[in-house]
Amino acid sequence: MRMMLVALVALSGVSHAALAAENTRPSAATEAANAALAATLNFDDKQDFDFATRGLIAKPADSVIRNKAGDVIRNFAEDAQFKGATPATVNPSLWRNGVLNANYGLFEVVPGIYQIRGFDLSNMTIIVGKTGYVIVDPLTTAETAAAGLALMRAKFGNKPVTGMIYTHSHADHFGGARGVVDAADVKSGKVPIYAPQHFMQHAISENVIAGNAMGRRADYMFGNLLDRGPDGIVSNGLGAARAGGTVTLIPPTHEVTTTGETAVIDGVRFEFQMAPNSEAPAEMNFYLPDFKALCMAETANGMMHNVLTPRGALVRDSKEWSGYLTEALRRYGDTSDVVFTSHLWPRWGNATIKSYLAVHRDAYKYLHDQSVRMMNMGMTGPEIAEAITLPPVLARAWFNRGNYGSLKFNSRAVYQRYMGFFDGNPTSLDPLTRVEAGKRYVAAIGGAKKVLALAATAHKAGDYRWEATLLTHLVFAEPDNMAAKQALAGAYDQMAYQAESGPQRNFYLTGALELRHGMLPSKAAASDTLELTTSLPLSDLLDAMAIRVVPERALDNPFSIKINLDNGENALVTVENGVMFHEMNVDAPADATITAKRMAFLGLIGGVANPADLIKSGALTITGDRPTLARFTGLFEAPKRNFPIVTPLVPVAAN
Repeated sequence: MRMMLVALVALSGVSHAALAAENTRPSAATEAANAALAATLNFDDKQDFDFATRGLIAKPADSVIRNKAGDVIRNFAEDAQFKGATPATVNPSLWRNGVLNANYGLFEVVPGIYQIRGFDLSNMTIIVGKTGYVIVDPLTTAETAAAGLALMRAKFGNKPVTGMIYTHSHADHFGGARGVVDAADVKSGKVPIYAPQHFMQHAISENVIAGNAMGRRADYMFGNLLDRGPDGIVSNGLGAARAGGTVTLIPPTHEVTTTGETAVIDGVRFEFQMAPNSEAPAEMNFYLPDFKALCMAETANGMMHNVLTPRGALVRDSKEWSGYLTEALRRYGDTSDVVFTSHLWPRWGNATIKSYLAVHRDAYKYLHDQSVRMMNMGMTGPEIAEAITLPPVLARAWFNRGNYGSLKFNSRAVYQRYMGFFDGNPTSLDPLTRVEAGKRYVAAIGGAKKVLALAATAHKAGDYRWEATLLTHLVFAEPDNMAAKQALAGAYDQMAYQAESGPQRNFYLTGALELRHGMLPSKAAASDTLELTTSLPLSDLLDAMAIRVVPERALDNPFSIKINLDNGENALVTVENGVMFHEMNVDAPADATITAKRMAFLGLIGGVANPADLIKSGALTITGDRPTLARFTGLFEAPKRNFPIVTPLVPVAAN
């Protein structure tokens, strides 16, 4: 059975434009809520509009970026719609963010430092060295990175790439590597790549073990099934929208391990600051003394970030995060004339930079300290979320607004980091499933008609969270109840229109799509889905395989198999009692031994290569009990890439 180890998401789903007419229109309660929020926002502060447009050198000649198949993966013409007054279907803070993120092109940070912005969710920074260009964070996909580098070369000369830096271990900061660098030049030492310590471990592992579930939730978080516009994606907070294309990875050649460590890349001096377990488990900032320029990666941003991303990941440490901002302020605050980041726009002026780092730091520290204070008073995550607010001096700073992360959501993440998902109430020790709870709630309330009536009353009152709670129970109790689905979709519409966070808006709108039209699957990316898998060490690869074992296939007749790959990796795999485990570099007997070229082994376990063909070609040999190979490859099942989120999951029968 084909086993997809890495799920790459195509970002061209169904057309939301064709479905937007089905959305309910903004209610009076929604318009009032957005107006009330707008009254608290500091729209007189226009600084970001200056910074977001300053230094524009050129826009791409073509209005679209395409992949090799000719599919459009980024359409710049879409950006023109983000201007003017806030539509009634959009939170006013998020609309402002969307207008700012609609700026795209090649920008000068300072002479010698340039950024490609708006091509993708993230920025690609290009530093001019003695002989070529040093690339920082080559976007998410090879196609967008190549287009950005082509624009740079058109304006500043066809110079080679002479070095690259990955600031952290998320795909939108390394995925475009092969679009700007030849892997052979990296392997030969011609092009060094610097990354923070443990980069490869986290770049791969975060999206492998839980990659399938994360990928499905990423469809919701990033609105992969929605079109851009006032009825769909307005902004993802960090950027306009994710572009499609081919996610790649070239492993780094140099790991940075210590704050204060320096390097010279093509004549450019770098001083690094480590920031692990802040926005990413492997992350670093750097200072460029010759430019008096500070790169804060994603340790500082133009809005509040996620302490726990809704797509799923390990909870981040907001206390450490604030500490890195303090350290950066102390080390580089007095000598920096410009600060730039991996998303959004730079900030110029020493006083502006120091205020930005300090006030941003204070927001993360306040989030941490007050969440923990209330936790220690006995409050649970949802109760803390309902109570916590930033002081006005912090909340009025646009870079602390929740256009990406949300203060309420983040406070629950702080609780989870310390206390876990259990709230301490004995009832929560062994809760009912969503389906079983739904059935019982609906029965207790008096049946579906009664639930619908109560939900309608809540809707009229503008109480959409309660309406959604009631209707979610009904949808899980009666998944074929179309009236319940339509009503819940309507509640999600209103919650989307009020959402200040781009990802939360996308969750609501995508949930409404699923309710109205059933599950709308992502298309498999038209790219090499084994690209990231080829970088996996054998141990990580076997861990990824172990979580795909169907236990019934591994209960009888224990067996072992030794795997020797041509790159020197070897492992002993043992299968018994419904589990598979492995030991690296163990000299012990096994029922069978396979010796294979690495790519042949990947093809074998990926279901794209036939064992007999591999043996015939000499790419794989087997000694010992030959049927063991078939038993081994027959253990696994592919994860279900497309599964429902706002409707019940149909149980999968045991294989």
